[in-house]
Amino acid sequence: MKPRAVLVGPPGAGKTTVGRALAERLGVEFRDTDEDVERMAGKAIADIFVDDGEDAFRALETEALRAVLAASDGVVSLGGGVVMRESNRQLLLGHTVVWLDVSLSEAVRRVGMGTARPLLMGNVRGRLMQLMAERTPIYTSVASQRVDTSGRTVDAVVDEVIEGLTHG
Repeated sequence: MKPRAVLVGPPGAGKTTVGRALAERLGVEFRDTDEDVERMAGKAIADIFVDDGEDAFRALETEALRAVLAASDGVVSLGGGVVMRESNRQLLLGHTVVWLDVSLSEAVRRVGMGTARPLLMGNVRGRLMQLMAERTPIYTSVASQRVDTSGRTVDAVVDEVIEGLTHG
């Protein structure tokens, strides 16, 4: 069993929104590893960061990734930083990975300035810029398809993803 598509990208790219719509269109289940991590830990990601630290969160994230890649034949959305661990990139080999890209200004608008995302506390724009700079080369290296979500409707993005799944 293997997911039809694994979505990666920075915060605000639309991984969850596009993932749900894509799964619905394909008639398959949708899984979000952030939700899986919260279920495993019994608390919100922000609380995991505060109570247990980022390393504990990343370990749970790897466990969730391993489980979902083995058990899902649907659409999977990954947390934006999951690709930063080499071991996680190895797990993604052989999977159809779709990088949902987004402009910095669009990501800031979507995420909002009052965010509950632990890695974006403080200067949201500055932090997003830094995360995108660090992660873009890695998204590029793991993705079999790149789709820009900036200024586009969810349906238009889903259409492009499906086109890539069908003809990619």
